[in-house]
Amino acid sequence: MSNAGEVTVVIVPFPVQGHLNQLLHLSLLLSTRSGLAVHFASLASHNRQAKLRLQLQGWPLSSLSSVHFHDLPLPPIPSPPPNPHSPNSFPTHLQPLFDATDLLRSPLSSLLHSLSATTRRLVVVHDHLMSFAGLEAAAIPNAESYKFYGLSVAFLGEVEQLRMKGTDLDELFSPEFRLFTERRRKDEFQSSGLIINTCRLVERNYLKILARTEAYSCVPVFVIGPLNPLPRHDRPNTTRDECLEWLDRHPPCSVVYISFGSTIISDEQVEQLASGLLRSGHRFFWVLLYESSSRLLSAGFLKAVEGVGKVVRGWVPQLDILAHPATGGFMSHCGWNSCMEAVSCGVPVMAWPMHSDQPANARLLAEGLMVGLVVRGWDRRREVVAAERVEEVVRMVMEGEKGSWMRENARRISEALRATRNDGGSSKEALDLLVGHWRR
Repeated sequence: MSNAGEVTVVIVPFPVQGHLNQLLHLSLLLSTRSGLAVHFASLASHNRQAKLRLQLQGWPLSSLSSVHFHDLPLPPIPSPPPNPHSPNSFPTHLQPLFDATDLLRSPLSSLLHSLSATTRRLVVVHDHLMSFAGLEAAAIPNAESYKFYGLSVAFLGEVEQLRMKGTDLDELFSPEFRLFTERRRKDEFQSSGLIINTCRLVERNYLKILARTEAYSCVPVFVIGPLNPLPRHDRPNTTRDECLEWLDRHPPCSVVYISFGSTIISDEQVEQLASGLLRSGHRFFWVLLYESSSRLLSAGFLKAVEGVGKVVRGWVPQLDILAHPATGGFMSHCGWNSCMEAVSCGVPVMAWPMHSDQPANARLLAEGLMVGLVVRGWDRRREVVAAERVEEVVRMVMEGEKGSWMRENARRISEALRATRNDGGSSKEALDLLVGHWRR
């Protein structure tokens, strides 16, 4: 029997973009480097989207064809628009989708049982928010499950401490999401291991603390990040997004890239941010995910920044933008994917945390790695950041001595981080150890 038939891996992501990306990259790494049979089980719409975006990110078609995509059925669900006036920055408009993932349990169970009959060992790697996948694996004699944690270890430790103290977490999450996670915690099954998308170089001290934590000291922990592909500059022109051609026209380290992921900011904040960017006089590339936000920008503003500023709506190849020589700074909500990608590319961050793990991530960048500058402290999270503060932060990172020092520090960390993926590197060794453990 071939190695692929000996061990079959099923990846079960949480169907939200940031969570999907990490497990997609893990799927491709496993299938192309280990030769294992890898199956990716998610919603049909997300699978279609993933294949397109991965091609734009430079993965060859041969790599994509090595992963078996399975469409899990989901009936139509409410899809309310985001609310820019919500008192909490958490994306509550996605809650119907979060809740609907309960309906994926039955079709996932059928898929796992079917695949288990064709292999010696079935390995189920599930997002920590898809804990029922571990329970389903436990019911199959030749299956074992591994929990994938795609947030920072700094945040994991912080949340555990807050829970033990009985501290209210509603400032980090919406009340509805808190209830959702509590339900999922009840579904948790003792997994065979924990896989984390971080790196010892980035979170060494936090990982040491984790190893002493009772809940995580009794299972193997595999630290295999960063999972994002390391940027390449030799891709054929046919795969390049037009935004990269815009960046080609600007000098090195001259453009501020602005993106807050799926988080929507208030109308007033959009206006203040636009004013601050204009006042700074620096080039910028600003991604506004929602059309309602982009409509707030006046024709006068767009005219004033023509040639030096670009505003786009929708998805962009973020990793390629961060890797582009023209990008000199990243104004970010500090989602963990964005943090790891910025560090991988050696770009200093203007940290603007909104919810969830983002405050912990911002502190890690600014105080731990010293590659970031906090735009607004978490204690002032309900305040609108004035245009003057936006201008000040942009100038500090793009012009000031501190910005130059952070950029050089980010470059050094980027080089060291890349080495962890090479032979002898900690992340490469952890991934090899994980695959070897599955093949035992």
